[in-house]
Amino acid sequence: MMPAMSRLERVVCRNTLWDWFTRRHVLPWTVRGLRVDGEVLDIGRGTGTMAAELARLFPSSGVTTTDIDPVMVPSARQRLRRLPNAQARQADATALPFSDGSFDCVTSYLMLHHLHDWETAVAEVARVLRPGGVFVGYDLTRTMLARLVHWVDRSPHRLVSTGELLTVFESVGLRLDHLDISAREHLVRFTAIRLP
Repeated sequence: MMPAMSRLERVVCRNTLWDWFTRRHVLPWTVRGLRVDGEVLDIGRGTGTMAAELARLFPSSGVTTTDIDPVMVPSARQRLRRLPNAQARQADATALPFSDGSFDCVTSYLMLHHLHDWETAVAEVARVLRPGGVFVGYDLTRTMLARLVHWVDRSPHRLVSTGELLTVFESVGLRLDHLDISAREHLVRFTAIRLP
């Protein structure tokens, strides 16, 4: 299950400036060099900002964005309404309502640390990816500063360590393709390939 967003997270993640910043800087940094010509699943993406940009970046792809929050999904649908290659669905990242091997690419942006059981979400990503499919994203890492901010904000989330992430990738059949640690080791960017 996904805990409720803290007050700070709601302020940061649900404002126009953050939407602009993620479209302009975060998405290009995350998907640099990636080319997708198939089905893309964007998990835990709230208002659909990143899904809309993915649909524009990869117009020949079909983009499905999901979020567990029933308030976020209508907002995402509204944002995607003029993009024929994009849709929004309510879904739990730890129990995705898609068949095995349904997607060529799965994206995750600052979502895993919102889950008490992020390992199950990664296993679900591996399950819904086709062999050779790509899991790409970034998340907060377990640093002293991140732990302090989450403690002060009373955020109940589990921050991700790079070592744990790599161990889980290996255990579910994902091969690490690229790992980039940035922002003074507070962020990890990753690309992993689904093994046959």
